[in-house]
Amino acid sequence: MAEASRTSEARRDAVFGRWVIFSPARSRRPTDLKSHGPANPNPGPADGNAPKPSCPFCLDRESECAPEIFRVPAPDASSPWRIRVIENLFPALRRDVEPPAPEEGEEPVGAGECAVRGFGFHDVVIETPRHDLRLWDLDAQGVGDVLLAYARRVRQLAEHPALKYVQLFKNHGASAGASMAHSHSQMVGTPFVPPSVTSRLNCMKEVFERSGKCSLCDIQCKDVVVSETRNFSAIVPFAASYAFEIWIIPREHSSYFHEIDQDKILDLGSLLRSILEKLCKQLNDPPFNYMIHSAPFGLSSSCLPYTHWFLQIVPQLSVTGGFEMGSGCYINPVFPEDAAKILREIDCSI
Repeated sequence: MAEASRTSEARRDAVFGRWVIFSPARSRRPTDLKSHGPANPNPGPADGNAPKPSCPFCLDRESECAPEIFRVPAPDASSPWRIRVIENLFPALRRDVEPPAPEEGEEPVGAGECAVRGFGFHDVVIETPRHDLRLWDLDAQGVGDVLLAYARRVRQLAEHPALKYVQLFKNHGASAGASMAHSHSQMVGTPFVPPSVTSRLNCMKEVFERSGKCSLCDIQCKDVVVSETRNFSAIVPFAASYAFEIWIIPREHSSYFHEIDQDKILDLGSLLRSILEKLCKQLNDPPFNYMIHSAPFGLSSSCLPYTHWFLQIVPQLSVTGGFEMGSGCYINPVFPEDAAKILREIDCSI
């Protein structure tokens, strides 16, 4: 636990290249930092006597959704499906738009500015037929099946010649961007590599050229480890931009999430479930986002030694202010070592 007299410290991370100011004086004890209200007003399995909430993502309301891409069948006859991957009814980018041809380049609209047609893919992964279940209410196999659905769909999208990147993400809670309470994730495939991805790869390249090591393979400090399995480590990063931010990192170097195999998926599902449950218990079911950071499609083989995919979980416990937006630096009231210690001590077996 951070002491009140502990001084502020600025750290720069080796993946995003961000500077983060750790200022414990800006909060009370780290253990007191919690969400003011649960992200989901109806969390967890519903009371048998309570009316069951329902929405278009629920069982038997499939006709109200956008077209289905594929479904994962339930392991028994209790439901016709366990997971559905569908088109987003309100897509940010449209698959029915003609993709920009490579020879077209980017249409200039001003000095340093450009524009391309709004082509892309925007899909939704409905993680369960039940409205009252959160992702971490599923068992490890259930979470693993959701991750397998992610990987399967990304492999499909990787076949499209115009797509260069797919961003996988989950928004939990309205203040984290979720428009539907029913547990779901999303992915957006873009015909360009997003600038934050380029910045991440450039930063990791600089570290590799300087040290000969991948930024994420070279994590040494056990103080920031929350949990480990045979294949993955869950850590609070050395320069976490957000309080109780967690990264789940493959222990074996791997550039592409969608190349993960069946054995590792179950391991990842078990760890992700445990970490989300820890955050829920410690932070009062906070709104959160998680993102899977992978490599762009068709990356040169010379770039693979320093590109390493990982899953980033960001609890939404504070509002981004003018300093963060203006400077690109973040202020975190909880030192990573303190956050990791708190989360390590949470027992999810009870």
